[in-house]
Amino acid sequence: MVDGSTAGGGAPRALSAIVRLIDGFSEWCGGIFCLLALPLVAALTYEVFARYVFHKPTIWAYDVTYMLYGTIFMLGAAYTLYKGGHIRTDIFYMSWSVRTRGTVDAILYLILFFPGVIFFFWAGLQEALHSWDIREVSDASPWRPPLYPLKAVIPLSLALLFIQGISEFLKALYAARTGRQL
Repeated sequence: MVDGSTAGGGAPRALSAIVRLIDGFSEWCGGIFCLLALPLVAALTYEVFARYVFHKPTIWAYDVTYMLYGTIFMLGAAYTLYKGGHIRTDIFYMSWSVRTRGTVDAILYLILFFPGVIFFFWAGLQEALHSWDIREVSDASPWRPPLYPLKAVIPLSLALLFIQGISEFLKALYAARTGRQL
């Protein structure tokens, strides 16, 4: 277009800006959340030394490790979607044209992804709010750490996944309409 309303690749500037903003946010969040691996490794390392070198295992290491691992796993979902790391039937998908892939992706985002994420967000939010209300603690060990912060990660991770899904849907819609990737 002559009026300058498109970016260099032919995509409208507003669309490109929204996609870049969301993708940048997901990448930033992924970089922050990966730092949670440091206390996870520290807790596991400490537990190994305490158990096998000093013969004094901790009562907290199991709880800390499953909570940190679960948090990393859940909060990393949006980053994984951004990087294209979720499961896909590539044997069929990769042989399709960009336009066909975009069409299939856009339809599936609308009929499966967004309704599913909204449903799980709502259910996860209800569970997290209930957990906070009762100040839920774990029964998995004698330490009995609080579970409500971990349960709050569920709706947070789904909100982040929904936001990244918007970017992926816009990219798919653009590919379906133009036959080019954004």
